[in-house]
Amino acid sequence: MNLLECVGLYGLRTFDPERAHGLSIKALKLGLAPLAGTVTSSRLATTVAGLSLPNPVGLAAGFDKNAEAITPLSRAGFGFIEVGAATPRPQLGNDKPRLFRLTQDRAAINRFGFNNEGADAIAARLAQRPQDAIIGLNLGANKDSQDRADDFSRVLATCGAHLDFATVNVSSPNTEKLRDLQGAEALSALLKGVLATRDAQSKRIPIFLKIAPDLSDAEISDIAGVALDLELDGIIATNTTLSRDGLKNKHRDQMGGLSGAPLFEKSTRVLARLSHETNGKIPLIGVGGVATAEQAYAKIKAGASAVQLYTAMVYQGLSIGAKIARGLDTMVNADGLSNISEAVGQGTNKWL
Repeated sequence: MNLLECVGLYGLRTFDPERAHGLSIKALKLGLAPLAGTVTSSRLATTVAGLSLPNPVGLAAGFDKNAEAITPLSRAGFGFIEVGAATPRPQLGNDKPRLFRLTQDRAAINRFGFNNEGADAIAARLAQRPQDAIIGLNLGANKDSQDRADDFSRVLATCGAHLDFATVNVSSPNTEKLRDLQGAEALSALLKGVLATRDAQSKRIPIFLKIAPDLSDAEISDIAGVALDLELDGIIATNTTLSRDGLKNKHRDQMGGLSGAPLFEKSTRVLARLSHETNGKIPLIGVGGVATAEQAYAKIKAGASAVQLYTAMVYQGLSIGAKIARGLDTMVNADGLSNISEAVGQGTNKWL
């Protein structure tokens, strides 16, 4: 982290968290943020679900909700970018305040509720995206929708032509009863609709599923079975948690999803269980508490072909993605591996 980034982070922390988030997007759009450029090597370059990534460290959905800063973010050292979540119609989300820093815990709690400008506005921005980056969209459902399952397909139909991948998000805890769609029967029907929409488009992109960390082994097994049956392209594990175990910060009892450091072990256990249940047949992307190269490598060894992060940027700045990617390069080299893909799943049993 350079001096400019340190000063910027210090300044942002003087603002309300949601205001700081908005200012960070504005700074990116104005070219005020230092950008690492492409970070890659023969050891880092990898292929996940047919996507050629310069490195396996991605930016998770939720930071650039409305696809406003795709161009600078694509130059920030990440191997891939996920924007959104997008819903068919614009919606304001839940009442403010709805984002809380838990500095002592290196964490955050949010209850945004899929606030976004809607699929049409986001599609218009995606149409202007840089073509030399891997960019995906998190698909969501409107809070007042009469058919939430269909909402995912509607967003994909609107935005799919401009995407490299799309993620079905049925795991946000901030839209009432959304997580009910993770049940095997409902999930299968929803995904069949999304896959049919994908297959009807001229561009066939990978479809990922993002799941919650608050699942039993039986529920994880059911989800794995659905994913295998439908030949899903990948699973992102995991979204935020409702657990508050071990938190110290005064905001610990706020409603919403918890992200950041406290989620690392819980999400990695779900990841490893998924890897075991799918027997390595479906690419997995590990998310939750990744803040160092060591943690990213642990998720890869637990079964992830790639990782994503977001909350770590609140505490370490935008450069954390490039820093972790370079750290992974060093670790892969130290292990005597020719490519990071050789490490995938080598430590799954540790987490079971």
